[in-house]
This record gives sequence, C-alpha cells and structure tokens, in this order.
Amino acid sequence: MAQMTSAERVMCVLRNEEPDRIPHFEWILDHNVREAILPGCTMEEFTLRMGLDAILTGPDIKREQISEKRFRTEYGTIVEKTEEEYAIPVGGPIETIEDLRNYEPPDPHAPGRFDSLKRLVNLYKGKLAVGVHLNDVFSLPRGLMGFENLLMAIAVDPELVQGLVDMSVEINIEFAKECARHGADFVMTGDDYSSAKAPLMSPKAFRELFYPGLKRVYTGFKEQGLMTIKHSDGDLKPLLEMVLDAPLDCLDPIDPGGGMDIGEMKQKYGHRCAMKGNVDCAHTLTFGSVADTVAETKEVIRKAAAGGGLILSSSNSIHSKVKPGNYLAMWNTVRTYGTYPIRLDPMDASGAGAAFG
Repeated sequence: MAQMTSAERVMCVLRNEEPDRIPHFEWILDHNVREAILPGCTMEEFTLRMGLDAILTGPDIKREQISEKRFRTEYGTIVEKTEEEYAIPVGGPIETIEDLRNYEPPDPHAPGRFDSLKRLVNLYKGKLAVGVHLNDVFSLPRGLMGFENLLMAIAVDPELVQGLVDMSVEINIEFAKECARHGADFVMTGDDYSSAKAPLMSPKAFRELFYPGLKRVYTGFKEQGLMTIKHSDGDLKPLLEMVLDAPLDCLDPIDPGGGMDIGEMKQKYGHRCAMKGNVDCAHTLTFGSVADTVAETKEVIRKAAAGGGLILSSSNSIHSKVKPGNYLAMWNTVRTYGTYPIRLDPMDASGAGAAFG
C-alpha cells in the first residue's frame, strides 16, 4: 500500500477501513510530558515534530480571570485551573428552569469564534487530520448547573435537564456548521457518562433524558459531512447500545479501568464503528515500566488492529503523571509494529521492551 498522509490515514480509519499504518494522537497531551520529551514545544510543535496524525482545537471561547486560579467563561461557568491541561467547572449560572429561560448562551457564529480552526486548516489541511473538540449532551449541562446539581436534577427536575440537553444539542450543531464551513475533518465530543464502576445515571434516565439528544446532535454532525469520535471514560456497557446507536464513527477510549476490553469490543462491535484506545493511562503508563508499556501496546494492536478501524492511544489522555518514557515507548511501538499487514509474534510481548529501554 502507498504511504498515506496523516489526514488520509485518520479519515480511512474513521471510515472503519484499513490504512497503511495505525494512526496515533491523543485527546489531551499534558505539557509536563511534552516538556520532558521536547523542551519548549507548544502542542502544535510537538504534534509536528513527533509526527502525530491529527491536530485538535476547539471553539474560541472567551474567559475572564476572577481570581488566581479561577475564570468565568462566556457560558457564565466558573472554571478552576488544575495541574492538568484542562480547567474544571466549579460553578454555573443555572439552578432553576426560570434561570434557563432567561439564559443567553454564547453565539456559535460570533466573529472570531473559529479563528483557531481557520489557522490550523490553512496550515495543515490534507496533511494532518484537523479535529475540533465539541460537546454532545452532558458536559455543557454539567458546566451550567454544576456536577452534583445536575445529577440531582436528573431525579427531581427532568424538565430542567431536558431543556439543558436541548440547548446543548442546538448550540453544538451550530458549532458543527461552522466547523464544516471552515474545513474541519472531524469533531470529537468529550462528554463522560460513566465512572469506572457504573454510569453516572441509570440506563432508564439516560434513555429518557440524554439518548434522544445524543442521536440528534450526532445526526447533526453527520449532516454537515463531519466524521465523529465519541469519548467517554468508565464502564459504558449498560449504555453501550444507546451510545453506538448515535451515528458515531469512532468510540474512544474503551477504558480498561471501567472493565472495557478492546478485543471484546472489536469482536462484537467492530463492524459498527472504529475504536480509539486503549493503553492504560491510570496504571501502565503512569506506574508501569517501559517493557510493560510496550507489551500492553502490542496487545492492543493484537486485539484490535485487524482489518483497520483502530486509532491507538491511551485509555483516556496523557495526563501529568504519565511517565514520559512510557509515552515514548507507546509511540515507538505503534511506529514499529503498526504498519499493515500487521506482524506480531504472539510469544514475545513480555520481553518486547528491551529494544526501547
């Protein structure tokens, strides 16, 4: 097979086809890990120098600083910086249905909203796959209400939850129109529905309050001609049929900490969508050795690479506690063993780390 560009490679996998080699990129790649590997690099420079296959951005959402670590976004959500790459929401503007009726969300079509995307498309379209972080049905309501308040409202105020979900769907479809207009290749939504032990709501509540909106928003993405990646950590099994019923192209990250086995997923659902994952970032990449990482990366390839439809990555993100050497070991293993046709010796996984020590 002729060598593909990174853009061709990712789009091939999102069509659930076999590329020239397994692509690799991460949802989040922490600056501490990047700095240890390539000092002084921005994420964009790191992507280029490491030969990652996709470059990601998001809508340009303004925020004002209100304290040393806290900011108020255009949504009215207060977020707090952490040691990780992302800030966490700690307060929101909506508590009641009346608050929702009076709420004015940011304009998806505001001037400058996608300046970052336009710049990346201008520089990298056709070379790297250009993706945009959006939301589907959970993260925006969580940010506007607060996590605990939203979970409580699922039980006691479903009308409010439904209104928030509907608003999230409408806003993100409008965002997607701008993404498509400016040349994005795919969108990736990061709304987490589950903990490691169970979904955050009952399957009944998910079916009634979130599943219809999930289908609407993903249908809206597809109507704009965008490929789609759906991210959710944790144990998705009780919700899996509903999640896969949205017209998604790829499921991420098949979290082993939530009991999700990528080999089983590939066998049962590989005909329905591509898979992204799933080297364990909670244990192997954080506490394991280079040899452990190489062995697990090869095992993911062994279980899920056949026939294509695999983007190899961590089981969530490259967070601040991931060992830089382990990230490099995963990256090296994909490059060494990820070319099609895949050739792996099934007996050598335990000692495969020696070459990367």
